[in-house]
Amino acid sequence: MNAMNDISVAALEELGGMPLMLRPGLDGMRLIEWAQARRDGIEALVAAHGALLLRGLPVHSSKQFGDLLTILFGDALIEYSYRSTPRTELRGNIYTATEYHADQSIPQHNENAYARSWAMRIGFLCLQPATVGGATPIADSRRVYQLIPAAVRERFERDGVMYVRNYSDLDLAWSEVFQTSDRGEVERFCDANGIGYEWLEDNCLRTVQVNPATALHPVSKVPVWFNQAHLFHVSSLDEAVRHSLVSVLGENRLPRNTYYGDGSPIEPETLALIRDAYEQTKVRFTWERGDLLLLDNMLYTHGRDPYMGERKVLVGMARPHCHRDA
Repeated sequence: MNAMNDISVAALEELGGMPLMLRPGLDGMRLIEWAQARRDGIEALVAAHGALLLRGLPVHSSKQFGDLLTILFGDALIEYSYRSTPRTELRGNIYTATEYHADQSIPQHNENAYARSWAMRIGFLCLQPATVGGATPIADSRRVYQLIPAAVRERFERDGVMYVRNYSDLDLAWSEVFQTSDRGEVERFCDANGIGYEWLEDNCLRTVQVNPATALHPVSKVPVWFNQAHLFHVSSLDEAVRHSLVSVLGENRLPRNTYYGDGSPIEPETLALIRDAYEQTKVRFTWERGDLLLLDNMLYTHGRDPYMGERKVLVGMARPHCHRDA
């Protein structure tokens, strides 16, 4: 049997062809049996296109989602570690999507691109689409790389990105980020991952890490823009919030900020160019209940539009990779 002969393939017109959208037919098969039979064909499409939307599958729970992703990704799902956003773990390394104010956007980003290691595959399941808004826009990291001016790329490729984080009551506590209340475990993780750390008063922690700003995809060897300089930078905050935090805390105690890898400030106009590159390449689709979005996490970024009404999107990740593997 042709592994893909029961799938209707189409590109969403409003996206200019991305992501590829499939409407599978189960032909009376159970969901898990169908996934096992179609896994190779679906993986080939994700590998070729980078973004794949499966529409119309009967996936109704976090357990079904986890079982399905494990089969389709061909690997165990990984823990969301060294966290940067609040999430709730539901079961078996299936999490809620970032729990952030509904009236705010979440900028484009590759998951965990601020860290030394990340998942190569990420999947999203829509259990409840928002009444208004709430899309998960995506952008091609290869095109973002190409759109950023060469001089800007060269500076970042030379110096990398410095991520400075202060863990306190104003953002995620260090116990949430590192998923432990043991300082020794935190220190061992930091030592193993090239993260500088300093314990401060009031049980606060500051970390500093420099990571590459770009990467080569391990299969295609195509360069991608792969960092979160624009997202961690203080300028990503609402202007009033930003001024308030700086005036109260000072720049060195901000919850998070980014610099060039040598510690010098990133120019506002440079950050504007980076954000504009994401805007130029960003595409969106309207979630439907049961939609499953599969991404190559190095080839495609994702974000979130503001929304109204109840919205429930789950996420799972697999296939750990790191800069040392590149």
